[in-house]
Amino acid sequence: MSKRAVLEVIALGVEDAVAAQAGGADRLELVTDMAADGLTPSAATVAGIRRAVDLSLRVMLRLADGFAAGDADRLVRVAGELREAGAEEFVLGFLDAGGGVDLAAVERVVGVLDGCPWTFHRAIDRAADRDALRKQLDGMPGLDTYLTAGSADGVDDGLSVLLAEAARRGEPGYEQHLLVGGGLRLDHVPTLLAAGVDGFHIGGAARPEGWEAPVSAEAVARWRTALDAAPA
Repeated sequence: MSKRAVLEVIALGVEDAVAAQAGGADRLELVTDMAADGLTPSAATVAGIRRAVDLSLRVMLRLADGFAAGDADRLVRVAGELREAGAEEFVLGFLDAGGGVDLAAVERVVGVLDGCPWTFHRAIDRAADRDALRKQLDGMPGLDTYLTAGSADGVDDGLSVLLAEAARRGEPGYEQHLLVGGGLRLDHVPTLLAAGVDGFHIGGAARPEGWEAPVSAEAVARWRTALDAAPA
C-alpha cells in the first residue's frame, strides 16, 4: 500500500482514548451504550476526550437503538451541541422502514455540520440495496467514509462484498474510504490490505477482557503492527 492504513478504535471515555492513542490508533469513534450498538456520547465526554488526546475524533450521532432517525429536531440540536463542544468529525446513518436511506434525515443533520467530514456507519449493512444507497448519497457534503462489514452478520459473511466494493473505488458512489469493521479479526487483514482497503475499525478486538474493561493499548498495538507489516 502507498500509505499507512487508518486504524480507528471505539472509545467510550478518556481512559479508552488514552490507551488507544498509546497503542497507535489514528482515529477514535466516540460512542456510549454499546448494549445498543453505540449511541451519541455527551458533549462533556467529547470535550474531555478532546483535551486528553490529539487524535481525530468521530462522534456518533445516533439517539436510539436501530437505524431510524427518530426525532430529527433533537438530532439537529445534539449535533449543534457537539459542534460547540469541539467535535469536528461525525458518524451517522439513517434508514427508512423499507431499508432505503432516509435521505431527508441525513440531509437535515448534515446541514448543521458545516461541511465537517463524516462516516456513514453500518446502517449500510442493513440497507435493502447497498449500491442504490451509495449512489443516493453521492456528493453529500462531508461524506468521506463508509463503515461496513459487507454484511449485517459481520466480515466473515461480508468479505466478498467488501472485496467487490474495494475494486470499485473511484466509481460514482464509491469514491469514499472503505472502513471495515464488525466482526473484524487480524486474520482478515492480509486479504483486505491486498485488495487496497485502507481503513480498519475495531471495538471488542481492542478489549480482550470484554466491553466491561477499558481499551488495551497492547491489543491496539498488535493491530497497528499487523497493518504496518503490509508491503509498501
